[in-house]
Amino acid sequence: MEHRSRRTQAGRSPGVTRRTLRLGVIADTHGLYDPAVEPHFASVSEILHAGDIGGKDVIQCLRRLAPVTAVSGNVDGYERSGWARRVVLRRGGMTIVLCHVLYENGRMNSEAQAWLDREQPDVCIFGHSHRPTIDRRGRTILFNPGSAGPKRFSLPRGVGILTITGGTAVPSLIQLEARAWKRAEPR
Repeated sequence: MEHRSRRTQAGRSPGVTRRTLRLGVIADTHGLYDPAVEPHFASVSEILHAGDIGGKDVIQCLRRLAPVTAVSGNVDGYERSGWARRVVLRRGGMTIVLCHVLYENGRMNSEAQAWLDREQPDVCIFGHSHRPTIDRRGRTILFNPGSAGPKRFSLPRGVGILTITGGTAVPSLIQLEARAWKRAEPR
């Protein structure tokens, strides 16, 4: 299942804007909401979650900070979770695609390659590997913020910020402390 979203300001075309847009980027929470993300996401206009959410409580906690667009991951049961497997967005005049699995065993899988070739996005946000990544595939920025959930392996925990200004996207990685502080709790 794929979902398309197009958000624009009233009366404006979805073209390039000079306004700076800051998007919070998070993945692989695995049911854990860590309040350590709050200062990093305090001034974002939206949070993009790249799957393995681990429960609706995580989304509820994130929604206290900003609106959330999320995709499902393998931990979520994909479409059974109610979240789409993939989402195509227009933000700040740019096409952003959001999915969970882009790489398997260190290689981009053929289904993901075909999807990126078809969509031709400016930015692809993904998760699954828990490995913080900023890379390029042609003109597409590939951005994995790493895992904001429980620490696994020797990989750092983290989130990201995607800043869009005047048709240019700049991803940045933010490392979180190795120890997460709290499980998601609905209010």
